[in-house]
Amino acid sequence: MNTKTINTNFEKRKIEIKNEFQQLIEKKNEFQSAVGNGIFNRFKNPVLTGNHAPIEWRYDLNEATNPFLMERIGINAAFNAGAMKWNDKYILVARVEGVDRKSFFAIAESPNGVDNFQFWEKPCVIPQTEEPDTNVYDMRLTNHEDGWIYGVFCTERKDPNAPKGDTSSAIANAGIVRTKDLLNWERLPDLISNTGQQRNVVLHPEFVDGKYALYTRPQDGFIDVGNGGGIGLGYIDNMQNPVVKDEQIIFGKQYHTIYELKNGLGPAPIKTGKGWLHLAHGVRNTAAGLRYTLYMFMTDLNDISKVTHVPAGHFMAPEGAERVGDVSNVLFSNGWIADDDGTVFIYYASSDTRMHVAVSSIEKLVDYVMNSPEDTFISAGSVNTIIEQVNKNKAIL
Repeated sequence: MNTKTINTNFEKRKIEIKNEFQQLIEKKNEFQSAVGNGIFNRFKNPVLTGNHAPIEWRYDLNEATNPFLMERIGINAAFNAGAMKWNDKYILVARVEGVDRKSFFAIAESPNGVDNFQFWEKPCVIPQTEEPDTNVYDMRLTNHEDGWIYGVFCTERKDPNAPKGDTSSAIANAGIVRTKDLLNWERLPDLISNTGQQRNVVLHPEFVDGKYALYTRPQDGFIDVGNGGGIGLGYIDNMQNPVVKDEQIIFGKQYHTIYELKNGLGPAPIKTGKGWLHLAHGVRNTAAGLRYTLYMFMTDLNDISKVTHVPAGHFMAPEGAERVGDVSNVLFSNGWIADDDGTVFIYYASSDTRMHVAVSSIEKLVDYVMNSPEDTFISAGSVNTIIEQVNKNKAIL
């Protein structure tokens, strides 16, 4: 191959890469179904994937150092994104995972919340503590009434007490950052809790009796829940010294439910006139492995420790292509946006691989949570619930 041919191929390939990238990020999205289930509408296309990572992240565009225009830095996935509205844009702080298995945070924005998501120029720079994070992921964003935007995420480090030769045992905790511009992140100390490892921690958006309220998920080990599990609630006096106190489980595990193995809160709750709307994930074990689905519940407007309404079963579960990915049969959400007009954008990841969006409204979600039947926890009870509805419908037909 002569030099002229190499130059021609390089330029041609660069044009092809850019055209393919533009087609991806400019692809219009539309509802998956015109009918839906009446609670929410899924959109057909993922809103973020590994291929949405900017070309400049993945390719060395200098022909002298990359004559074949190879992808030098591979991006494996983009998922589990925190979300918020910022400067009239829909913002996702995504967990982006490279082929080296390391995750990092990067911000993508969209003008309408359902398509045309584009990553900002560079990933987020998260300051390190004295003990550097081996891996970071799943940031929950909270625009707190104290004036700061907080990001609470999982920081993972190797277990120093692991037996020799054990290269997979880890310790998880909640890392905390705050910002006022989404560009400069101030690192605060990691959460201090006496109830075990913490992988899913969410900051409540308002003060409670002058304290910061945190939803936690304590568990004994990195994978095994042990005696822990369930959604906890605790309080912090000062975010610069984040010691969580009075931590109690407000939504525990329950046998033969979608949350029988473990459960944890997704994004920060949405305040409504009827109560606080919560979106959470529930995990159960199956012959095919762990199955993650999403469910909803409501807590009292004035007492956030009091769960008032819980519809039976899952709110959303993986469907179709969502079932397949790096960790299959998983839906996970740690970000949603409630617009001023009441529209709610629910951002969820499928199978630890890609981000999707579904759209509902405050009115619909409140109706769903408050008026859907609760779980009776036995099969006979489920039958009775259906029969009651059949009889109600017969009376009006």
